[in-house]
Amino acid sequence: MGPVARSFSRQLVEIKQMRKNIFIERFFNTLIRGDRPEARAVVDEVLETEVSTKKVISHLFWPTLEHLQKLYRADQLSDLAYHYATHLLRGLADQMQLRLEQMERCGVKVLMVCGAEESEELAAQMASDVLEADGYEVYFLGGGIANDEVVEEIGNIKADTLVIFGAMPDTVPYSRQLIDRLHGIGVCPNLQIVIGGGVFNRVDGLAEEIGADLWANDPIELVELMATHPERRMTSSQRTVGRKRRTRRSVAA
Repeated sequence: MGPVARSFSRQLVEIKQMRKNIFIERFFNTLIRGDRPEARAVVDEVLETEVSTKKVISHLFWPTLEHLQKLYRADQLSDLAYHYATHLLRGLADQMQLRLEQMERCGVKVLMVCGAEESEELAAQMASDVLEADGYEVYFLGGGIANDEVVEEIGNIKADTLVIFGAMPDTVPYSRQLIDRLHGIGVCPNLQIVIGGGVFNRVDGLAEEIGADLWANDPIELVELMATHPERRMTSSQRTVGRKRRTRRSVAA
C-alpha cells in the first residue's frame, strides 16, 4: 500500500471513529434525559448503517454504559439521570437480544454472576446475551446471590464455566472466597473461571490475583477468549498475589 492509500485508509478510520463518537454522545444524552423515542431512533439509525446487532451492543451500548458508570462513580451524574439511563438501556438491550443471530449450540454450560448494582447487572446481561448468541448455554443468576447457593447451582447444572462479570469493589472479597472454595472442594473440578468488567477492568492484576483462568474487558472480548482458550486453567502456582496482569497475547501463549 502506497503513502496516498495509507493516508486515505487512516482518514477513513478517523471518520468512522468520529461517527461512532457522535452516535455515542447522542445516545448518552437521550438516555440521561429518559427520552425513550429518541433513544430508539438513535439505535435504529445505527442499524440502518448495516452495523451488526452484536456491534450495536459492543460499539454503542457497552461504551455508553461504561461512560455512565464512570460519571456516576465520580459523582458527576445525578441519581435521576443514572436511573433514567440504566433502565432505558436495559430495555433497549432486551430488544437487541431478540435481534442477535443465534449460532449452533456448542454444548458448554455457563453460569453468570455479577455485582448487585443495576449497571453491573446490565453489563452482565449484555455479556450473557452475546455468549448465548455465540452458542453457549447460559444461566444468568445476576447479583446478590450467596456463595453457598452459587456453588450448589454449579453442581446442579454441571456448569463448564463460571463467569463473574461486572463485580463491584465491595463484592471482590466474596468473589475471592467463592473461587477459593471452588478450588478447595472440587465441585466440577474442570470448571473454568472467567472474570471481566466492573472493578476488574479498573484494578490491574486483580482478576489473576484471585485465581481466574481468563479475564476480559468487555463482552466481545469475553466471547473471543472463551472460544480460543476453552482448555486454559490456572495452576495453583500461577495463582499468586500481586503479579502484574498479563496481556491478552500472553494468555494465548
